[in-house]
Amino acid sequence: MNKDVRQTLIKRAMAARERAYAPYSKYHVGAALLAVGGKIYDGVNVENASYPVGICAERNALSTAITESERKFEAIVVATGNGGSPCGMCRQMLSEFGLDLNVLMVDQDGNVVHEDSLRELLPLAFVPDDLQ
Repeated sequence: MNKDVRQTLIKRAMAARERAYAPYSKYHVGAALLAVGGKIYDGVNVENASYPVGICAERNALSTAITESERKFEAIVVATGNGGSPCGMCRQMLSEFGLDLNVLMVDQDGNVVHEDSLRELLPLAFVPDDLQ
């Protein structure tokens, strides 16, 4: 991923974060998911009074991409106030489409706090091949 695409992803994730719906936790999250073909899909966390019903920004972005028939992804940027990491549920859902996904975590100022492959963030992942 080149520098311009990287900056675009960071800006998109930060802009998405501004649209998050987090009235309970106040922990706004935005995500920008880059498909191999170059298209970017945004996602935000959406909380609900019935807490388990909410959805994380990463899964929101992935679901949007899947509805447009995307199946191959290169990178995701997750923007939070403190550069927090994707939760385990999001890591597992992203792993369905490949462990080589580049994951960048940025803080409220757009600083990259951590960058790694999904493979490193989810060791011993349960993947589709495990079902055979």
